[in-house]
Amino acid sequence: MGRILTGAAMALALVGALSGAALAQQPTEVRIGVALEPPILDPTAGAAEAIDIVVYQNIFEGLTAIDENGAVQPGLASSWTISDDSLTYTFKLHEGVTFHDGTSFDADDVKFTFDRILAADSVNAHKELYTDIAEAKVVDPFTISFTLSKPVGLFLFNLGRGDAVIVAPESADNNATTPIGTGPFAFVQWDKGNRVLLERYEPYWGTLPALSKATYLFIGDTAAMTSALLAGDIDGTNNFAPDSLAVFEGNPQFKVLVGTTEGETILGTNNRKPPFDNLKVRQAMAHALDRQAIIDGATFGYGTPIGAPFAPHNAYYVDLTGTYPYDPAAAKALLAEAGYPDGFSATLKLPPLGYARLSGQIIASQFAAVGIKLELINVEFAQWLQDVYTNHDFDLTIISHVEPFDIGNYANPDYYFGYDNPDFQALIKTLNETVDDAKRKELAIEAQTILAKDAVNGYLFELAQTGVWNAKLAGMWQNSPIEGLVLRGIHWVE
Repeated sequence: MGRILTGAAMALALVGALSGAALAQQPTEVRIGVALEPPILDPTAGAAEAIDIVVYQNIFEGLTAIDENGAVQPGLASSWTISDDSLTYTFKLHEGVTFHDGTSFDADDVKFTFDRILAADSVNAHKELYTDIAEAKVVDPFTISFTLSKPVGLFLFNLGRGDAVIVAPESADNNATTPIGTGPFAFVQWDKGNRVLLERYEPYWGTLPALSKATYLFIGDTAAMTSALLAGDIDGTNNFAPDSLAVFEGNPQFKVLVGTTEGETILGTNNRKPPFDNLKVRQAMAHALDRQAIIDGATFGYGTPIGAPFAPHNAYYVDLTGTYPYDPAAAKALLAEAGYPDGFSATLKLPPLGYARLSGQIIASQFAAVGIKLELINVEFAQWLQDVYTNHDFDLTIISHVEPFDIGNYANPDYYFGYDNPDFQALIKTLNETVDDAKRKELAIEAQTILAKDAVNGYLFELAQTGVWNAKLAGMWQNSPIEGLVLRGIHWVE
């Protein structure tokens, strides 16, 4: 009887076979269009966001990992302990991990990675984030400790950035063109000017991703990206031009994911230069800004209003947009109190970014209504870096600050907008050295509130992440709290 199938059993077997066939036909590959091609593929040797878009948490991994909400999660470290004085972090590492060339991962690789970051000839773009590491010590093959010269509140977060992914001494020198990491996807090939191909790494130590292959296609032109999406030549893109999203909204073949990024867009103000060194003038400008009109005109409605330099998806964010609400009458009164009853003239230097130049035109109109006459000066990015960022030769500018948790820039009086507040500097020092999360949140909110009240810059909006994807794809990050396009959760659904 064991060799004979009944009619019902045969039917069930046939159904199972057909279901298996259907599952076998389910796509397991994805083709993603991205606007910029990375200059190299080693995130520890370059600052370009385009590098992390391809490799972060895909090819390379860190001791910790940053999730979609910006929270720190375990990575290659399964757990850690922190000493009572917050100066020693001890990490237990996952065992059985291999790099994509088959070499084993252990604590020696971690020590090598950080010795390399801190070396005198290091080319790491954010070496400064790790200079408080006094010693990285191998305790045993799967335990490593870090001793810090002072407490660093963001230490675990910084370990999860692309700048701190773990590399092996056997392959590190070639990672720029042939990256070898421990992640769920292995590098296959880079056709420069066209694409990068990744394949699932079957011996991966963690949960295998659903995708078996991912291809990044470099498409810098919006019209070409639109055509590729509509033709099905690519399955999605993580950040599409907002002015062209209408093509896909309401189309059942696509899903549009709108989230936030780390890009705080500001009306950068030269606080060291009259009349902007006058608080009442800065307050007047803040009251003259109609954020929603700027968002509607410059981002086609996809930005999120901000009242301080902090991303709305961050757990420490506080909504301060009401500190100086749009009120032209209040703006005029403050200008008169500051000694400018008839307003004043100023220049607004604009880099070659669509959101900046569109925002500039709108702000010029809003400021004109309260008596501030702006001359718009369009500059190329190299000139903007020279004039504004380096030489501080500007009145006003518009730019997005995209680094995570960069509120500390305001504690540097030599930074380009020249804000010099000793009390704020002391607060940031305390924040940087605080490890307790609840206390860190209190301090971060206090810092945001000071900057909002001082109207250090005109806080406009958070740049949106506007992804366009095949409607049958799921698992993409809606928000972008850190540079990257993480593949591990992406999968096809019926």
